[in-house]
Amino acid sequence: MSWTEEKVAKLKELWGKGNTASQIAEIIGGISRNAVIGKAHRLNLSAKIKTRTATSNESFENSILNKNAKIKRGRRSRFKSLIIEKDFEPENPKQLEELDENSCKWPIGHPNESDFYFCGRSSLKDFSYCKLHLLYAYQPKGKKDDSSEKEEVPDFIEKKIKTG
Repeated sequence: MSWTEEKVAKLKELWGKGNTASQIAEIIGGISRNAVIGKAHRLNLSAKIKTRTATSNESFENSILNKNAKIKRGRRSRFKSLIIEKDFEPENPKQLEELDENSCKWPIGHPNESDFYFCGRSSLKDFSYCKLHLLYAYQPKGKKDDSSEKEEVPDFIEKKIKTG
């Protein structure tokens, strides 16, 4: 592929009009997009003048706020049903070798201790934990940061922790 004076003139004309490198390559024919970009660079052609119009900051901020609101609503509603339920199945202590894909993999104790085990309750679909441990593992955003302050633990969860 060689650049003739005619092709270079066409490149300069189309480049100035704001055509993309792909469009220019297609119009001239017989050259690739990368060849157009390389030649434009060697000719020191200015950067593209026609660019996409940027969205205003206001509309950008509004779209971010709407997106965040949807995420928060989705996350809350996702675990709301778990918080309402108060009847958790009893713990089914299992060792690592006994775990399967339907077992809660929440560790109880320290791995170096002899009485270490995993919860073993039935895990929820698409999660590694049972209903109770899911409440601990997936806290709403901002809740983890505030956990340094002592929060009241509902009585039914406190009883389940003690019996577990």
